Amino acid sequence: MSKEKAAAGAAEFRAARDLLLEHRTDQEKAHREFTWPRSEHFNWALDHFDAVARTRPDRTALWVVAEDGTDTKYTYRHLSERSNQVANWLIGQGVHPGDRIMVMLGNQVELWETTLAAVKLGAVVAPTAPILSEGDLVDRLERGDVQHVVCGVEATEKFADLRGHWTRICAGYMDGWLNYADSEHAGLDFAQPHATHPDDPLLLYFTSGTTARPKMVTHTQSSYPVGHLSTMYWLGVQPGDIHLNVSQPGWAKHAYSSMFAPWNAEATVLALDQARFDPERLLDEVVRRGVDTLCAPPTVWRMLLQTDLGAWRVGLREALAAGEPLNAEVVDRVREAWGITVRDGFGQTETTMLVGNGPGRPVVPGSVGRPLPGYDIVIVDPATGEPAETGQIGVDMTRDPVGVMRGYADSDDAGGRVRRHLYLTGDIAGRDSAGNLRYIGRTDDVFKASDYRISPFELESVLVEHEYVAEAAVVPSPDPLRLSVAKAYVALADGVAPDAVTARAIFSYARERLSPYKRVRRLEFAELPKTVSGKIRRVQLRRAEAERGAVTDGARHPREYWEEDLPGLTD
Repeated sequence: MSKEKAAAGAAEFRAARDLLLEHRTDQEKAHREFTWPRSEHFNWALDHFDAVARTRPDRTALWVVAEDGTDTKYTYRHLSERSNQVANWLIGQGVHPGDRIMVMLGNQVELWETTLAAVKLGAVVAPTAPILSEGDLVDRLERGDVQHVVCGVEATEKFADLRGHWTRICAGYMDGWLNYADSEHAGLDFAQPHATHPDDPLLLYFTSGTTARPKMVTHTQSSYPVGHLSTMYWLGVQPGDIHLNVSQPGWAKHAYSSMFAPWNAEATVLALDQARFDPERLLDEVVRRGVDTLCAPPTVWRMLLQTDLGAWRVGLREALAAGEPLNAEVVDRVREAWGITVRDGFGQTETTMLVGNGPGRPVVPGSVGRPLPGYDIVIVDPATGEPAETGQIGVDMTRDPVGVMRGYADSDDAGGRVRRHLYLTGDIAGRDSAGNLRYIGRTDDVFKASDYRISPFELESVLVEHEYVAEAAVVPSPDPLRLSVAKAYVALADGVAPDAVTARAIFSYARERLSPYKRVRRLEFAELPKTVSGKIRRVQLRRAEAERGAVTDGARHPREYWEEDLPGLTD
C-alpha cells in the first residue's frame, strides 16, 4: 500500500481514538459522536504501533515481572524493531500471509513480539494456553489447521508424541526445534510481502466451552486491533498509564487487556509471570509498580477480598472486572477499602467490549452498564426477535460495528446467531428506563422453578457473600411436585466442614436475602467443574441433575442437603 494511504488510515484511527480519550468521562457523548475508523489501508502494528515507536520511542510498552520479582522493561521502539526482526525471520522459516501459528507462551516478551510480527506480515495467530490437556491441544491443532507452532521449552513436551508437519519454534533451546533467538539476526527493517486488508483473518480463538465443545472464533485485522477501541474506552486507560490485567495468555481477555486496548491508548502493559495466583503478591506489585488501572475477573476480586485490602495503599484510578458477572460484595468492599468503584463490563470472545460502566459515570448497583461507543445494543425476545424489556442481548448490525467476529471458522452462519441484522450473544439481560443493562445469565443457564424464571447469577451472588462459600453454581434439580427447584453446588472456603451445620448456615443466610420463589432448595458441597480458562461448566452440573431425574425415594448424594433435611427451614 502507498505511504499516503497508510498515513491517511493511521490518521483516521488516531482521530477516532482521540475522540474517545477526550470524552472518557462522558459516555453518552462518546457513544453519540464516535464512528468506527474503516480505512482499507491500515495495518495496526505498522501504522499505529510503529508510529508510537517513532514519536515516543522511549516510552515503556511492556513491563514484565518474573516470578522471582526481577523485572524487564521494553520500549515501544524495542518492540517495533524486534517484531520487524521476528516477522522477517518467520518469513524465512516458511510462514506466509494467512498461515496459522499456534502461540503457546506465558507472560514473556516473545508472546508480544510474535503477535506484533503476525499482524505485520498477515499471519493468523491461534493463542493457546500452556495449561491445555493433550486432548484439547490435539483438537486445536487439527481443527485449527495449524501450520506453525511457537512455544516455550516446557511446552515442547506436549508435542513429543504428536505427529504433524508443523514448523516447530521454541523460545529457548530444544533439540529438534528452531530456536526463536535466531530471529535476533534478522533485518531490522520490514517490508510487507503482501498488503493486509481489514477483513483478513488475524486471530483464531477457541471459546471457553461452558455449554458445548469450544467454537473457533475468527477475528480480523480490523475487528480486534481496531475493535478494541471500545475496550480502551471502557478501561479508562490513558496515554502513559501503567495497566495491569490479570489473565492467563491464550485467552481473549489477555489479548485485549494486555495488548490491543492499552496499546491503543499508548499505555504501558504490566505483565506478572506467576505460576500460581497469590493475592498478596498481586497487591504488592500494584503498589510497587504504581499501577493506574487494574482489570481482573470477579473470581480474582473475590480472592482479593480474603486479604485486608485496606492495608495496601494503592494508587489506582480505575478498577475493572470482566469475564463473568460481578457481585455486589466486591464493589462494596473495594469501595470501602480504597475509595474507588470496580466497574463491570460485558463482552465475548466473539466481540470486543459491548456494554460497560464507563469511567467517571455513576455506577447503578446491579447494572453491567450501557452500550459502549461503536455499539447499538438491543434486548429482544429470543423466540421472536422482537424488542423486550427482558430478553437476549443483541448487537444491532445495521451500522456494521467493527468489533464483531467475522464468524466461526468451522461454520458459515456464525452458529445461527445472526438474524435480521442482529447478532445474538446468547446472554439474557434486562434494561431499565435509563438504558442500563442488568445481566441475568446465559440463555442455557436460566431456568424455571415452580413456573418462576430463575437467574443462577442472582442466587450465586447471594451465596458467595457468605463467609463459608468460595464459589457456587446454581442449576435446576428435578422435583416431582415443582418440576424443578434451585440447587446450589458449593465449593467451601478453606477449613470449612462440609456438614449439616454448614449447610444450615448457608441455607439460612440465603433465605433471609432471597424471595421465596428464588430460594435455594438443595445444596451439595463439591468441587466445581471448570473449563481450561477457569469458567464454571454449569452445563455439566445441569446434565448430572437431569440424568439423575426427579428423586422420589429420598436418596441423597454424599454431602448433599435439602431444606427438608434441616428442621425449621421449610416454608
